[in-house]
Amino acid sequence: MRKVLIIVGIAVIAIAMTIGAFGGGFAVGRLTANAKAPAAPSPSVTLEAATPEETVAPPSTSAPPTPRTPVVPASDDFDYQILQDVLKLLDQQFYGEIPDGKTLAYGAIRGMLLTLDDPYTSFIDPQVSAILNEDASGTFEGIGAMVNMRDDGYLEIASLIPGQPAEAAGVLPGDIILAVGDQSIVGLGLYEAISYIRGPAGTEAVLKIARPDVEEPIIITVVRAKIEVPVVDYKMLENDIAYVRLTEFDANAADKVNDALKELLAKKPKGLIFDLRANPGGWLDQAIKVSDIFLGKGLVAIERDSSGGEQRFYSYNGDLGEDIPMVVLVNAGSASASEIVAGALQDRERAVLIGTKTLGKGSVQRPNDLQDGSQLRVTIARWFTPKDKSIHGDGLEPDIEVEYPRDTPVGEDPQLDRAVEYLRSGN
Repeated sequence: MRKVLIIVGIAVIAIAMTIGAFGGGFAVGRLTANAKAPAAPSPSVTLEAATPEETVAPPSTSAPPTPRTPVVPASDDFDYQILQDVLKLLDQQFYGEIPDGKTLAYGAIRGMLLTLDDPYTSFIDPQVSAILNEDASGTFEGIGAMVNMRDDGYLEIASLIPGQPAEAAGVLPGDIILAVGDQSIVGLGLYEAISYIRGPAGTEAVLKIARPDVEEPIIITVVRAKIEVPVVDYKMLENDIAYVRLTEFDANAADKVNDALKELLAKKPKGLIFDLRANPGGWLDQAIKVSDIFLGKGLVAIERDSSGGEQRFYSYNGDLGEDIPMVVLVNAGSASASEIVAGALQDRERAVLIGTKTLGKGSVQRPNDLQDGSQLRVTIARWFTPKDKSIHGDGLEPDIEVEYPRDTPVGEDPQLDRAVEYLRSGN
């Protein structure tokens, strides 16, 4: 089973910013299904520590871990000699204490990966790797936010989990985290940066934050907490509209959506709103199965690797949700597996997308477990929608764009309101 991952919050199922880790964005706290969904910027991550669950499928980011086999150099012209020369000169000339050999090796690896210009191909040290190799159970410890590593290397708050510590402490979407305590996280890789933000419930995360329109950095202390978020939340809205929110594609996401839909359809709704906002992703097979719930026979997604190999994934007739009129809510926190589902429903003209542009995480990572417990996650393929649109870097444009302003009053949701209006009027 493969995982379309991108979360690194501290939740390990998708990477959300509860300080956990997940499929499409990283979260530092998960988003609840019935809570207000603030707009989220690019790649998000979960900053939470997921509680292990014994029955969940084996951990992976997108593809199964590769066995430890001898490595063939990527390039015959790699200059090993210059590395040896640098180490020798440092040993002879450096005025100060030189780190141990493993620390130097880790630094060299990270430096090499920076030349690839791919934030998802990453080296993860043993401590963080152990966290990411736990699977999620829906319980996380962290600050309750989703983060995004911007193109300029700064870690940005993408969205907040309503009612959780980060929101209560005054953290805002768009804030940039410069340091945690005395530890600067500027210039660190995504996984490493969130490892400083996550932590046990009851401990403090002292965040140094740069806020747009505020001259000087501000300090906000967030007390980490255990955060429990349902994977699926559902209810009947006014006007006989059914509502289902999926917060991540865990190992049982399709069954949970199917069960919720069965209960809602018994009430004869006139339409369905499927909310994928701030859903960072998760298991690939679940993305295909969730798509199949709403689609008849046809293509769901295409995966292509660097050598030109291609794999196609399909849906089939006979599922519960194939006929009900529906809208899918998306935003910049909708990533990876969420984009596969939303892209399939949009291309197949099964649903209208309402909200803002999605994250654009359309690549597949293979986690390689290394001998010291560290891990190298390598981008091996990219995703395309049924109409062969690239997801990676581009994201999905909604059919009806509706912003979610930062100053939206608590309890109001303009994107949800627009979805209800569309299902009622068809416009």
